[in-house]
Amino acid sequence: MSLYLKQIEQLISLQRVDDEIHTVRQELDNTPRELEALRARSAQLEEDGSRLQDKIAHLRDQEKRLGLELEDDSARLKKSKGKLMQVENTREYHAMVREMDSLERVQRSRGEDRTALAEELARQAVLLEEVEERCAAAKTELEAFEAGMQTRLESARDSLDKLQIKREQTGREIPAPVFDRYEFIRERLEHPVIVPVSEGVCSGCNIAIPPQNYIELQKASQILSCPNCQRLMFWDRHFTPAVE
Repeated sequence: MSLYLKQIEQLISLQRVDDEIHTVRQELDNTPRELEALRARSAQLEEDGSRLQDKIAHLRDQEKRLGLELEDDSARLKKSKGKLMQVENTREYHAMVREMDSLERVQRSRGEDRTALAEELARQAVLLEEVEERCAAAKTELEAFEAGMQTRLESARDSLDKLQIKREQTGREIPAPVFDRYEFIRERLEHPVIVPVSEGVCSGCNIAIPPQNYIELQKASQILSCPNCQRLMFWDRHFTPAVE
């Protein structure tokens, strides 16, 4: 194996360790965010449930008020019917009939309102039941996450410590100038640092490299950087098993 290929292989090995470190660090960063997201979701569902309960209470108050008004309408209509039998002239009779018609219209309207209110109450009750189920599930998920979070974080930190040791060991095998170049790029670019080039396209930025660079890369004579993203690159056919 040429010196170039050996160095590229060493860099790929280092990148593998950095891949693992990157994954662990993401978990350490994301776990608190996941916790906050679960807490926010649980709190939002509780708020939604409370809002629905308030709405249902308001609708029940309206239903109760309509019920009392309908009872009052019925009593007034019954009283008017009783008076109708006692009228002494046509004028009074027609006046009582008009009053009864008006009372009946009001009563029908309130009856329709009461029916619509009952339907809305039923709909809101279904919504509340769904929200309460989701809220209970969210609380269970949150409790389980909180219970296992500390163990999860401790395990991730332990893995990170071991990977850092492994990285130091892997880095010592790489010539200092090459390692320093890798570290220089790592500090300035997003993960990863070294990437394969397939069919003339850099997998780091997904942009085609100039044909001359691609030819030089295939010659395997020196370590090249992508002119677009500045990552170190290698021809994927030189290290097919490693890439896979």
